[in-house]
Amino acid sequence: MDAEIDHYAVLGLPSGEEGANLTEKEITKAYRWKALELHPDKKRDDPNAAANFQQLRTSYDILKDEKARKLFDDLLRVKRDHQRRQSQRDGKRRKMMDDLDRREREASTADPSVKEREEEARIARQLKEEIARIRAMHNKNAVPDLATMKKESAGGGGGGVAVDQEKVLKVSWEKVGEDYPAEKLRELFSKFGEVEDVVIKGSKKRGSALVVMATKDGAVAATGSVIGHLANPLLVLPLKPAMAADSSSAPKAGETERVGNLVGAGYQAFEDSVLKKLLQKAAEKQR
Repeated sequence: MDAEIDHYAVLGLPSGEEGANLTEKEITKAYRWKALELHPDKKRDDPNAAANFQQLRTSYDILKDEKARKLFDDLLRVKRDHQRRQSQRDGKRRKMMDDLDRREREASTADPSVKEREEEARIARQLKEEIARIRAMHNKNAVPDLATMKKESAGGGGGGVAVDQEKVLKVSWEKVGEDYPAEKLRELFSKFGEVEDVVIKGSKKRGSALVVMATKDGAVAATGSVIGHLANPLLVLPLKPAMAADSSSAPKAGETERVGNLVGAGYQAFEDSVLKKLLQKAAEKQR
């Protein structure tokens, strides 16, 4: 019976309250990895490979569907409550509660266990209807191409869509003075729009990171404005420069010439910092 299957466990995910708090992105990511593992092309000697793969797809469709997942989570909750109540009814406590239930039934008071069983049966029927509806939307014999699934999985858990490189900024700095952890970079760049991710790279002598902005406009604005600490400024470059509106136009008088038309004040401050360090070293040698 489909209502007896733990669809979270089929995808290799935790069940119960922890499973109910999983995001759709986490569920999709788990499905893709599990699908690669159970794909019939990899299980040619297993006569149950197609059935197992179809069950995986059905469980994923149930958890992806908002209404079906809500019913399934309610069913699991009712079962947990019922099992918890039953486990408490042992020895004298169970006899005492049975006597109390009998007296309550005699007093025309509804038995809580009866209500629980009725609610469980009702939710199970609704879940079975939702499963039938979802299955009707898909061809039971359709098995996605393994190469396509690998390509989608390589794209990450975000629906297989690659990151727009025009929204990604390359940030670098000297490993002197105050450093730039991910939280600090996120704070600096969030002034120009939402920051989707910050990935710290770098080496012992030089720090670097990739900052992913939510929009291209935010990336362009941050490129020409973020400087960081004046004693250790940031060098900000676009991973993939956006096309300029007029590539033939020259910078106006008084403007800072940009590297790739997008570096701006950050690069100028970086150059000034490097020049200052060189002058200091020269002065120390003369002493």
